[in-house]
Amino acid sequence: MARFDFIPTPLQGLLVVQRLAITDERGFLSRFYCADEFLAAGVNKPIAQINHTLTRQQGAVRGLHFQHPPYSETKLVSCLHGEIWDVAVDLRYNSPTFLHWHGEILSANNRKSLLIPEGYAHGFQALTPDCELIYLHTEAYHPEAEGGLPVTDPHLNITWQLPISELSPRDANHPLISSDFHGIVL
Repeated sequence: MARFDFIPTPLQGLLVVQRLAITDERGFLSRFYCADEFLAAGVNKPIAQINHTLTRQQGAVRGLHFQHPPYSETKLVSCLHGEIWDVAVDLRYNSPTFLHWHGEILSANNRKSLLIPEGYAHGFQALTPDCELIYLHTEAYHPEAEGGLPVTDPHLNITWQLPISELSPRDANHPLISSDFHGIVL
């Protein structure tokens, strides 16, 4: 019995994962991950790290983050509490959708996750106070491989759902995308 629907987006490899719930009078059971089903959807690396975040302020943005090769990672992002606008940006060298972005509303209620492949940057905006997320990563965090893009970079022109109320100093200081940036070679 399948526990997920993998729904393609306009960006190659970026999938919305609809977690299918089994419900009864007690509530529901929903699976976040199954190695066999994710392997069938193209995720062929094991989960190496799981992170849990809390973003208190509505309108706050975290991102846009990625890791350079050889530590590129696939992420599965899910919202446990609240509602977020989750955004992925294609940074893959020679991709037909290079520097295009796609956003999805993820919430505890809609049971959607975003499966973000290697070569993408990721960020999100809290649409409600006290948003909790869980991230499953195929690679551990490597600070020396960390990369970031400004969330308001005009090359990306991301449509954030709310005015940005809070941004960390680190995220506020990512350099703008330069004209000689041609993407990440995986």
